[in-house]
Amino acid sequence: MNITWWGHATVAVADRGTTILTDPVLRNRLAHLHRRRGPRPALAAAPDAVVISHLHGDHCDLPSLRSLPPSTRLVVPRGAGAFLRSRLGPGPSRLGPGRDIVEVSAGESVDVGELRVRAVPANHSGERTPKSRIRAEALGYVIEGSRSAWFGGDTGLFDEMSTLGPLDLALVPVWGWGWTLGAGHLDPAGAAEAMRIINPAQAVPIHWGTLWPVGCKRVRPDRFHRPGDEFAELSAAAAPKTDVRVLAPGESLTVAA
Repeated sequence: MNITWWGHATVAVADRGTTILTDPVLRNRLAHLHRRRGPRPALAAAPDAVVISHLHGDHCDLPSLRSLPPSTRLVVPRGAGAFLRSRLGPGPSRLGPGRDIVEVSAGESVDVGELRVRAVPANHSGERTPKSRIRAEALGYVIEGSRSAWFGGDTGLFDEMSTLGPLDLALVPVWGWGWTLGAGHLDPAGAAEAMRIINPAQAVPIHWGTLWPVGCKRVRPDRFHRPGDEFAELSAAAAPKTDVRVLAPGESLTVAA
């Protein structure tokens, strides 16, 4: 299993001839956020499937999804299908005809090539925007092939974390896109506690140090640059058996046996 972190929550997971892309943000500007670090994702080929953890714009980015061919399956939380299908049809504002959208709830699985994608719980808001009527449950996913990898999406701690393992890799969110965090998020200390609970063989911090609000370059720059290293330092004490690899956007890792 080989993974490439493209920044924020976008990770390409390649294994057994199949590639799964998580929460793709494939452009450099997203509403008030812009990519301050790392290259715009350059995918070698279209992924076989995309997994969407929840409907927030920095995880379910419609222009990024529209840029993928109809052959790319979308695995989405139950309740998100109607929202996405409403964008189907002709025209540049649509996702395109023939899109294969599969809705799942926590505990359900779908096969993609020779990989199995298992939906697991997450502790996070499911609304598209605050006070929106468009909502679906928030999920994480465990991708199982020659190795197993948990993609946390965006989440706080939750009771079922102890049942996720054993895992070869955790793609664990450790911050966000601003200088503060609300409920339903992991900061470096919370992410380290998650590693103590899950005890994966390896971990890569995601959801940090990529997207930042326009005009806020000098506001709490430590919150942009430091979460990955903070997580590694705290995990060394909380989960010493977990090998933490802090990647730069665009960098890859082969998951160890």
